[in-house]
Amino acid sequence: MSLSITEKCVNCWACELVCPSEAIIAAEPYFRIEPNLCTECEGDFADPQCASICPVEEAILSAEGEPINPVGSLTGVPPEVRLAYEQSEAARAE
Repeated sequence: MSLSITEKCVNCWACELVCPSEAIIAAEPYFRIEPNLCTECEGDFADPQCASICPVEEAILSAEGEPINPVGSLTGVPPEVRLAYEQSEAARAE
């Protein structure tokens, strides 16, 4: 059982500071979670603290590989609205 951090990480240090098992390692190009140390905060907190404080959607994945903070969870913008916006911005940039 271990969470993981994706390339969307912006190295803000928030997760590293709240991890009770000290499983988050500052690394290049983005932070990573040491699987041997990660307990997903079981026994310490009801929710993984790294995911609770992470300001980036889809930056932390569950042990099953699913985003803990999926698109729209932090901004309140539905994924389909965000996708339409991103597509319009890409078309405008062409």
